[in-house]
Amino acid sequence: MSVHSQCMVLSAAGRPLTLIERDLETPPAGHVLLRVRACGVCRTDLHIADGDLREPKLPLVLGHEVVGELVSCGAGVSLAPGLRLGVPWMGWSCGDCVYCKSGQENLCESAKFTGYHLDGGYAQHVVADARYCFELPPTFDDAHAAPLLCAGLIGYRSLKFCSDARRLGIYGFGAAAHIIAQVAKWQGREIYAFTRPGDAAAQALAKQVGAQWAGDSTSTSPVELDAAIIFAPVGALVPAALKAVRKGGVVVCGGIHMSDIPSIPYSLLWGERVVRSVANLTRQDAREFLALAGQVPIDIHVERFALHEANEALDRLRSGKLSGAAVLIM
Repeated sequence: MSVHSQCMVLSAAGRPLTLIERDLETPPAGHVLLRVRACGVCRTDLHIADGDLREPKLPLVLGHEVVGELVSCGAGVSLAPGLRLGVPWMGWSCGDCVYCKSGQENLCESAKFTGYHLDGGYAQHVVADARYCFELPPTFDDAHAAPLLCAGLIGYRSLKFCSDARRLGIYGFGAAAHIIAQVAKWQGREIYAFTRPGDAAAQALAKQVGAQWAGDSTSTSPVELDAAIIFAPVGALVPAALKAVRKGGVVVCGGIHMSDIPSIPYSLLWGERVVRSVANLTRQDAREFLALAGQVPIDIHVERFALHEANEALDRLRSGKLSGAAVLIM
């Protein structure tokens, strides 16, 4: 039995999404068909739509922060209809390569990602591999659960690489930052937020969710940081963050895309400072973070949009006019 569904489709980089109707067949073996209840709008979606990330599947349905209700299962899947599941960025990995076998499926050379290689959640329905879907904490409604699936997850993986850093700098204070700052605060860390110059709304949000200090990214840090996470896709923030962290400190680049990092003097890196990236996520990250999110009192700030308003949501994100996370409500 097929399901008639609407979705917003990207036909080529740089073009607005188009609302179309399509029929989805019974999900194949190992997969589930979900009725989408909400889908977050992530900066990665913007990078795909604008052509910063090359070679997406086209035409493509964006969206990898998907909250859905189970409609039907393919062969080999035994789940109850109506179950609420989340579909994240990681949509499939081979299971056989050296990365998959060593617990690094996020680095799998053959990996497929939701809303990039696989159609995602800017739609009324989505088909997903059941092995890469997760039950969501019941303490979050659909709109507030959606950002957990990428903003929360990539923030969590970035935070793990900061080890036990007490004084944590966060550069770029949007969806991911405002979630993980609350987790870090709950863990007893001090948060120092760096925003684009003059972004009073982001600085206010940072203080609202517990930041010790919030100011422009061009400002000198008020304290020496133990670690820093960069969520803004701005390579020039890497040397700025290196200047701010102490010897032995780490700078974590949490985005999938970043402008070129400018030349830096070796003295900024010397002193056993570390610069590292975060690539994608693993299913273990999802299990750990979603369990943690059910315990931490996280206040997620969302702006709601209808499915047909996806282009407006992307434009608001592109121009930096969002406070928190944009979420499409179906």
